Amino acid sequence: MTISIRDAVEDDLPAIFEIRASVRENHLSVEQMAEMGVTFETIRDALREQPCIWVAEHEGDILGFSMADVEDACMFAAFVRPEREGSGVGRRLVARAEAFLFERHPLIWLETDGSSRAAGFYERLGWKRVRELEGGDARFEKHRPRGGG
Repeated sequence: MTISIRDAVEDDLPAIFEIRASVRENHLSVEQMAEMGVTFETIRDALREQPCIWVAEHEGDILGFSMADVEDACMFAAFVRPEREGSGVGRRLVARAEAFLFERHPLIWLETDGSSRAAGFYERLGWKRVRELEGGDARFEKHRPRGGG
């Protein structure tokens, strides 16, 4: 299967929200996201500001996405359709967000549920758990590879 990673465009937003609402772990409905200030409008505005969202695509279908907050050096999101988990899509999306952030920062971070499958996934990708947070979340950090950026 040929999967391409590309910059997201506004037309991808419905698929991005559908994927985000479809995941099993760290599930949020569209309504819950809106309560947190994550809406089509806020994501569209972030996308217009700079290319900070990427999608994995196969034959026109969006399989997953990742998103970074460049100012904060944070990988904000990485989600894959549940039926595509384990196919390498997430690894490629994370790599794209990391590359983007490492072009601008020597140290990047993310937060996720410290007991989730995602936590183990990030650890396998070289992220280091640096702090346990309230509510069971953990902060992970990754340093720019030597010789990079």
